[in-house]
Amino acid sequence: MIRLALLMIFLAVSAMAQEAAEPEPPMTYERLGKIIFALDPEAQPFGPGFELKVGDVTVLVVTDTNADRMRAMVAIRNAEGLSPDDLQRMMQANFDSTLDARYALANGTLWAAFIHPLSRLNKEQLISGLAQTVNIANTYGTLYTGGAAEFGGGDSQDLQRALIEELLKKGEEI
Repeated sequence: MIRLALLMIFLAVSAMAQEAAEPEPPMTYERLGKIIFALDPEAQPFGPGFELKVGDVTVLVVTDTNADRMRAMVAIRNAEGLSPDDLQRMMQANFDSTLDARYALANGTLWAAFIHPLSRLNKEQLISGLAQTVNIANTYGTLYTGGAAEFGGGDSQDLQRALIEELLKKGEEI
């Protein structure tokens, strides 16, 4: 949680600095790579993408310049055995608490994913998207959150409040 708080502070400071700066150039594969290597000097390029570590989480970033898309992904688990309750909770979270990242299923794997048009992606969006992707992977099975404010209007806030109430109730016994 401390890492999450520090990341959110960094993003806020970064946003303020960006407002005062010149407009960013369009994102390219090369510029994306420079940002990724600034975040993780040990990142590895592969084909049209990169593999980097955010904390102890491996993130794959794949680009398609012809389609003008990028995708950041974290493998969470094998999709086999996901219950209807798991799937429902992830869809609820996709509606209100994952923000720009999403839970997704592909090739028998449950993923956390952030997908964005490559050329319109700015540095802050990339960093925020990476953080949200890692956060929803890390909070799968518990809070199902991207780590920033919730959009609201869905089920997540009540479910998270129920968890808090349950923990408070257990704490009363201490």
